[in-house]
Amino acid sequence: MHELSICHAIAGIVVEHAGDRPVRTVNVRIGQLRQIVPDTLVHCWSLVIQGSTLDGSRLRVESVPARVRCVGCGHTWTLSAPVMLCGQCGGHEVSVLRGEEFLITSLELEEV
Repeated sequence: MHELSICHAIAGIVVEHAGDRPVRTVNVRIGQLRQIVPDTLVHCWSLVIQGSTLDGSRLRVESVPARVRCVGCGHTWTLSAPVMLCGQCGGHEVSVLRGEEFLITSLELEEV
């Protein structure tokens, strides 16, 4: 379960950037190709923050669908399954347009 180590990394970054201000919500954007299970990540967040300065904060995950383009014909589509085969020309060489994101997009902080 690599989501646990990811949460530890996120927590370290959040603590560094929030300073002494209490954190309400951490917003993250994760592409579907990252092989991270959002529900598992949220669960691991609740374990990682227990007893820390982040205790009580919430992790909000925005999932980004995978979107690819066929190099051969230029057709673009959103992946519904992990099959990168062009439905237009049958080509198997594709470039990823979206879906590999992994970003902490914002922090919602308490008023001090």
